[in-house]
Amino acid sequence: MTSSSAPALATETVTTRPGGWRAVWNDRSLGGLVVLLLGTGWFDVLYLGRFSARALGIRLAWAALVAVMKFLPDRSPAWNRATLYLFVFGSASCMVGLADTMGGVGTPYFTLAATMPLGVGIALSPWQDRGAIFLSGAVCCAGTLLLVHRAQRPVVESAFWLLILVCTTLVADFLGVRVSRVLDVEQGLRGERERREALEALALSEHRRAQAEKLALVGQLAAGVAHEINNPLAYVGSNVDYVREELLAPREVDREALADVLAETRLGVRHILQIVADLKGFARMEAQEPTDCSLAEVVADAMKLASLRLKHVAWLHIDVPVDLPRIFVVRQRLVQVVINLLVNASDVLESHRANGGEVRVTGRLGDAHVVLLVEDNGPGFPPQVLPRLFEPFFTTKGPDKGMGLGLNLSRELVAQFGGRLTASNRPEGGARLCLELPVGDTADAASFQRPTPSGA
Repeated sequence: MTSSSAPALATETVTTRPGGWRAVWNDRSLGGLVVLLLGTGWFDVLYLGRFSARALGIRLAWAALVAVMKFLPDRSPAWNRATLYLFVFGSASCMVGLADTMGGVGTPYFTLAATMPLGVGIALSPWQDRGAIFLSGAVCCAGTLLLVHRAQRPVVESAFWLLILVCTTLVADFLGVRVSRVLDVEQGLRGERERREALEALALSEHRRAQAEKLALVGQLAAGVAHEINNPLAYVGSNVDYVREELLAPREVDREALADVLAETRLGVRHILQIVADLKGFARMEAQEPTDCSLAEVVADAMKLASLRLKHVAWLHIDVPVDLPRIFVVRQRLVQVVINLLVNASDVLESHRANGGEVRVTGRLGDAHVVLLVEDNGPGFPPQVLPRLFEPFFTTKGPDKGMGLGLNLSRELVAQFGGRLTASNRPEGGARLCLELPVGDTADAASFQRPTPSGA
């Protein structure tokens, strides 16, 4: 996935037809159709009371036509339409010929021939080829009228069968169109459901990836957190020992001194509880909905954890005015982005400067954007690294410093908020990461872009 924001997914669902009219035939359906044509030959024997070589020949010719049509390749639309018309013409002719062989007018075969356009219309409804329906109607009409004439039936009966065939063809056309529309709706609903499921799966994947990177950040902060917890734990333990010794001593207890020690102990415990609460709040699986918040508050939340590591590596300079316009983001996600930028600066300064490291976090108002700058006085980005900085899994650190997804994920999250994240080198030396987010009436729900499937 690229780090740039994905285009909005079109809401209109475009239905597509099968590539060729023979695409509906797989090997099983082809075999079933051939078996049906040949297997029903027993009805010919039962109906006539004898074997008919001509009826069997017609069925064999029909089965051969089906097989030939199946294995003809799909080419241009004109070629596909020509093969379809050839198949319909051949099938209708075989049906009329079979009706003639089995006795002509008055037989069940004759009735099947007269209603054949109905089956053609329903079978070919996915392709909406009305020409094939009317072709089958014309062939069956000519064939049945010929059979009626050969049977020397009255003109009224010929007119009756002509009316039946015309009505059957029109009904077949009507049903074919209706079935096609039903298939269109079904295909559209299926496509919309698949699109929705793909979006949900992608959103879940993005959420899990963000959570994994967040936990990796917690791991990188672990050393600072351990130091911050060990200090109060040390004097809490000392104070507990002092209180125990005072209570066990034979002399009178100094209540005022004990109260001071216990108050100091309570402050240490509260400090530990606050660190644990900050870690839990950062690492939990938070809601995905964006909210209106202040950039100064976001930076303050990020500093609660990032400062545990940074204050042992560099001097921190925070200048984010509280009166900056509010922004519309997923707060915890933006906190994660800021922490990631600060931890990256800490890693660089720790590995390249023994002392004198500085990190500046500056907030200001740009053109319809709130801008947050995270700058350090380290060596900056090497020329060969800068173009690849936001690539996934690209890192210049060791394997214990993360997976190389932090900046890539940060850029994607910022893009979802309608902003952008860029990197450059400062003229006076050091690295600069610039985060821009929309403000005012541009920072609303419409500007929040959810992830979309690639290629959608």
